[in-house]
Amino acid sequence: MSHNRLQAELLEVRKEIERLKGASTSTTLIVHKDLSLISVIPKWSVSDNTVTLEEFLESIESSGRIERWIENDQREVTVLKLTGCTKLFYQCCDELHEKGATWQLFKEAFRQR
Repeated sequence: MSHNRLQAELLEVRKEIERLKGASTSTTLIVHKDLSLISVIPKWSVSDNTVTLEEFLESIESSGRIERWIENDQREVTVLKLTGCTKLFYQCCDELHEKGATWQLFKEAFRQR
């Protein structure tokens, strides 16, 4: 192969590498979470005495460990499972809606209530 031909091919390969680099940075990574254990977590309200708060929180945390949920997942699943006056408490508790609200803060707010 001639020197000019090799240079031309090298230039083409470099262009292709740059194109692929650009494509890989613009691609959004999609992560699918298995949320099937949500169905085994009972709904919870302070007025319902069939499940205690601690049992409810433990079911959230156990499911979270198995499914590798992050703290935000645990908070969101908890909100989905709240009913009655407990749901109203959550809706009115501004500190639980703040961006920096941790899972620990979430649990303590319900324990103190």
